[in-house]
Amino acid sequence: KENVELDLQRSVQAVLRELSAQAPALQSNQGMWRWSLHKKVERDPGKSPVLVRILLRELEKAESEDVRRVIIPLLLTLMYVLTKATGITEELYRRAYAFCIRLLTLPAPYCTIALDCAIRLKMETAVPGTLYQRTVIAEQNLMSELYPYQERVFLFVDPELVSAAVCSALLLEIEAAREQRTPEACMRLVVSHALQAALGEACHTGTLHRKLQASSRRVLEHYFHAVVAAVEQVAGEASASREGHLQRLEEIYCSLLGPAAARGRCGGDPLQDRQPSIPLPSPYITFHLWTDLEQLWKELVLFLRPRSQLRLSADLEALDLQGLRRDRNSARVSVLSTDSGIERDLPLGADEFLAPSSPETEPAVLQRKGGIKKRAWPPHCSMLGTWDGPPGLHRRTGRPSGDGELLPGVSRVHTAHVLVLGDDRMLGQLAQAYHRLRTRETKKFCLTPRLSLQLYYIPLLTPQDPAASKKPELGELASFLGRADPWYESTVNTLCPAILKLAEMPPCLDTSRTVDPFILDVITYYVRMGTQPIYFQLYRVKIFNDLSQEPTEDIFLTELKVKIQDSKSPKEGSSPRRRGAAEGPGGELSMCYRKVPLSHRPRGVSVAVRATGLVLKAIPTSDTGASGFSPCTPAAAPVTDHTCLHVSVTEVVKTSNLAGRSFSTVTNTFRTSNIQVQSQDQRLLTLWLDKDNRRTFRNVVRFEADPCPEPCSRAPKSKMSGLNSHGQETERTTARPKPLLMPINTFSGIIQ
Repeated sequence: KENVELDLQRSVQAVLRELSAQAPALQSNQGMWRWSLHKKVERDPGKSPVLVRILLRELEKAESEDVRRVIIPLLLTLMYVLTKATGITEELYRRAYAFCIRLLTLPAPYCTIALDCAIRLKMETAVPGTLYQRTVIAEQNLMSELYPYQERVFLFVDPELVSAAVCSALLLEIEAAREQRTPEACMRLVVSHALQAALGEACHTGTLHRKLQASSRRVLEHYFHAVVAAVEQVAGEASASREGHLQRLEEIYCSLLGPAAARGRCGGDPLQDRQPSIPLPSPYITFHLWTDLEQLWKELVLFLRPRSQLRLSADLEALDLQGLRRDRNSARVSVLSTDSGIERDLPLGADEFLAPSSPETEPAVLQRKGGIKKRAWPPHCSMLGTWDGPPGLHRRTGRPSGDGELLPGVSRVHTAHVLVLGDDRMLGQLAQAYHRLRTRETKKFCLTPRLSLQLYYIPLLTPQDPAASKKPELGELASFLGRADPWYESTVNTLCPAILKLAEMPPCLDTSRTVDPFILDVITYYVRMGTQPIYFQLYRVKIFNDLSQEPTEDIFLTELKVKIQDSKSPKEGSSPRRRGAAEGPGGELSMCYRKVPLSHRPRGVSVAVRATGLVLKAIPTSDTGASGFSPCTPAAAPVTDHTCLHVSVTEVVKTSNLAGRSFSTVTNTFRTSNIQVQSQDQRLLTLWLDKDNRRTFRNVVRFEADPCPEPCSRAPKSKMSGLNSHGQETERTTARPKPLLMPINTFSGIIQ
């Protein structure tokens, strides 16, 4: 036992040294230490209580020494072990719960994650095995009326950005894991884990395992539903009783193995009846090649379609899924009102929802009813929080996040984990698809009431020249996420070399051999434990090829690059050269922008410069820029505090001396919330969005970039003080739309 504890202690210390970034020798194995630690416990479940004690001891030590950088990684590791483990004493659960309660006094994200863990620990203490059971049911889409939640992981890869070898290797690894994860196998795991977690040493796991293996599908389903009912009924009680839960599972255990299986009365050699491993199967993952911006919306709709008839009213079902067909009835139909117009005189229609303050529950109030029927929108349907549940702390209580009701009677029982793999160009396409999806929801409103959408990102960069920079140009967002969340840097950003190495290995066609899929395990850990989003501002660009025509609009997330074309506009033709026009590189540009200084007091600036190009970056390049992004609900701060473009202008400077004229370039930088740029000497511009050559716009005369507004957002009114013509101070009201922010999940969000 001492050797086991010493070995686990060394593994935990290796994980902590990796986080400290003071051990260059460990960089070659970065990301492997956490995985190997979990594998040791998975192969020998008897080590779980020992590892839990070690992790609690390290957490309490970090708390006493105020070493906060290791608290979240250790706490998430502890919760991951507790989700899969059996045989954990009630004393260890209460000790972990007390630690989480103490963390509630710390600032975000510590208090947010601690609250989430405390809720789950309290439930697991009363009903052991609940977290494991709910995770398997939701991730494997097992049918259960008592727990109808479903989750699915959508892995998107752009075949033009990722090699065919990488796509094939990932697909083979996913398919190999899916063959070992049949519904019958998952039901056996749920029954075994629930009985073993409740009965402890009184459960003869070897005999139970053999009995379940020999059971037919019908018998297996019977005991699966019996175990789920026993766990969910106790977990749903206000004051859950551990003794009552134990008694119910004892009855199921005796029914399964026979009367001789009563506690303490079943014989057998303990050495031969050794506790078998009960793994937590990887979630249901679907692999998709990114070919269309509408593909994300279509896949989410198909995810909801099979069971949509079970929980939707006829009106909402008619509203649902029409996007796959032509929008024939998209126009609003006016209805002539022939009533008195007083709401209390009208019968409650079948298509209207009964609100808590309706005339049937409170005294009638005289109100005017409009003659045009409108769709019953929730009061916060236009907020970003509609994808993550109501605004507030991001909490998970064992169910998929965002399981509240946005419309009465319609539960959000589906969670879509959308995982994109690639570089900044892939994220730019995700931003386009996300904007289209949100725009479509303002017209159809079919996904928001029932779907919680979670976005994840795993960087995959092509091999770089060894002499090149250590931070590739196409991985700026990944570098920012790594700076914001050290656990993301250690766990996710280290996957790129492993994925490229997997693609170089010959495929293993022997499915009978059990392997440990490192990449799939890390993806699973990221999807399960990465619950804290970082919100990124999407920017809208209006592109004018002709000032007399309507502009083209597009979205970018990370960068907008502008270059002056060498050729001039065809309209210039034979027009005489302007006298005194400057010769040299670049072109004359007029820029109007709203400058955002460090004091966050924006002011308008108009300037004309001669430049060869400019770059608009939305991702900060240093740690000082992390304050421009919000780790929690973005509605808590003004827009100007969270939206900022970093503009770098390559300006041409002309110098004259005895030798003649010479030109040099200098780079000027500033921060702005929006900018307008127009060519003045008929030289055209070329634009690249999100570093993607496929998103190139040529022959541009003018462009405007500003924060993308959220579709169908209600513009909040803000009061601004100023002086009128008589010098008296007045207040004016200005409307400002809500910005559209795209969340990307990490483990801790931004650590201040």
